[in-house]
Amino acid sequence: MRFLHTSDWHIGRSLHGRKRYEEYTAFLNWLLEVIDAEKVDVLLVAGDIFDNTSPSHRAQHLYYDFLGRLGATACRHVVVTAGNHDSPSFLSAPAPLLRSRNIHVLGNLPERVEDEVLTLSDEDGRPELIVCAVPYLRDRDIRPSEAGESLDEKNQKLLNGIREHYLQVTEAALRRRNALCDGNGKASVPIVALGHLLAAGGERVEGDGVRELYIGSLLRVPSDVFPNTLDYVALGHLHSHQKVFGRDDRRYSGAPLAMTFDEAARLAAGQSKVALLGEFEEAGMVTIRTIPVPVFQRIETISGDWGVIAEQLDHLARQGASAWLRVVYTGEAVLPDLREQIRAAVADTAMEALQIGNPRTLAAIYRPDDEVATLSQLEPTDVFVRCLEDQNVPEDQRAALSAGFSEILLHLAESDDRAE
Repeated sequence: MRFLHTSDWHIGRSLHGRKRYEEYTAFLNWLLEVIDAEKVDVLLVAGDIFDNTSPSHRAQHLYYDFLGRLGATACRHVVVTAGNHDSPSFLSAPAPLLRSRNIHVLGNLPERVEDEVLTLSDEDGRPELIVCAVPYLRDRDIRPSEAGESLDEKNQKLLNGIREHYLQVTEAALRRRNALCDGNGKASVPIVALGHLLAAGGERVEGDGVRELYIGSLLRVPSDVFPNTLDYVALGHLHSHQKVFGRDDRRYSGAPLAMTFDEAARLAAGQSKVALLGEFEEAGMVTIRTIPVPVFQRIETISGDWGVIAEQLDHLARQGASAWLRVVYTGEAVLPDLREQIRAAVADTAMEALQIGNPRTLAAIYRPDDEVATLSQLEPTDVFVRCLEDQNVPEDQRAALSAGFSEILLHLAESDDRAE
């Protein structure tokens, strides 16, 4: 029995204002090809299907179109659980209709824990997999709130609630499996659990786009939350693929697309996005293979002084690159028209400059050891002079900048006079 583990699609996400529907279309088409080529029996999606709780019509169309086309593949069952970005009620709304096509969606935590336990069968109706379809466990679902409790008390209640829930759902799955045992009492049906949470030891990196799960809490779930009787735990929430607790059978699949420019830079440096293909020979015997996800949209970061930036932009243009760009200027000279220069450089190309950074902007306007401590005690010209000093603006540029600043102040003063 083969399953494919993926998560954190975030359909509808944009990158600095640029919608990414073409990327998601390409990814979902690729995913269908993998499912068909690898003869995947069960697809597991561990949360954050959409990027927000009110997905656009186009985002919804991509999702439901994908589910509809799965019927033409070898995949017999789909299990989808909500993540912290998803609306539980929105995701669950079509669940009864989808269930008729063996697509099981759990957005809300059901009243009975048994309703989170799914028995999936093969073509002949024989049970082949038991799934504990646990959605993102929201604070209100698992923790009684009390006035005056400390942050430590809140975190401990959250942890206890998550641990107790996984214990209950695993026990319900074991009861289900015991009822399916063969004549020798051998438990031949594997048990898989889904989860959308932050596991202890899970690696987060700067700029990964991961949102905190619980307000005011950095709660990390320890390994003992997942009973050892679970044959595989398919996790979502973290955007990079990784094993957790040092175990092959406890994994994050990661997000299929780079969520930020920082993530895209790590992909360019050799990392990859993956889907996880698992295969059970029998309960307790799972092998996992990573399937790299192609890069569907080139995303580049360019940095340096203007000479370096212009050279790199020209190089990409000559390549005919269709790239989204983050441009970070690090030169000494002040370039007030940096944005215009960059946009002119990419105007007749397939590139788009989505983010332009210029660290040579307003820095500290007063020094900590200075007798001047507030803006109200500084004249505008004092602030401007200190900015020139703090940014190490070359002397040959200061005169022109100061003249321009004085002209702006004069214009503002004249405008105030006319207003009065």
